[in-house]
Amino acid sequence: MFQDEARFGRINDPCDCWAPPGIRPSVPCHMVREYTFAYAAVSPWDGVLDSLVLPVVNAQAMSLFLTEVSQRHLNEFILMVMDKAGWHQADDLKIPENMRVIFLPPYSPELNPVEHLWDDIREKWFPNKVFKSLDAVESLLVEALATLENSTEKVKSMTGFKWINNLILKAT
Repeated sequence: MFQDEARFGRINDPCDCWAPPGIRPSVPCHMVREYTFAYAAVSPWDGVLDSLVLPVVNAQAMSLFLTEVSQRHLNEFILMVMDKAGWHQADDLKIPENMRVIFLPPYSPELNPVEHLWDDIREKWFPNKVFKSLDAVESLLVEALATLENSTEKVKSMTGFKWINNLILKAT
């Protein structure tokens, strides 16, 4: 499985949108700095996605997420691929018994298929939206992640790079 986390919040980045010729679109915008974080682990081979929304990114939250993934896959051994964020390498990070961690090379987010999920969520669920509260952000984020968790074929198509499938085939 590949793991990553992403920040979602009330600050928004206006993005391109369609408007009839000659009409300038009006896009709401605000600068409120409140965030929540989505954690996700994906198996590109079969499209299985496990996710959690947590208020922080640190070793304790990461340990909680890894425990959740482990409990969802009790009868499996999980090789978790992740970047080298500080909380991924912290001394107090707790890695479950049925899991081993390997790290991506530095400065290589393009190798992590979870990045495609973040792009999809931001593009389809969060474009040009202004939220009245952080709870509203979290509700929409949970809905987006639940939709993807229940759409294994879509997740598989977004994350199943050819090189990953070849790597898995060689390992089996």
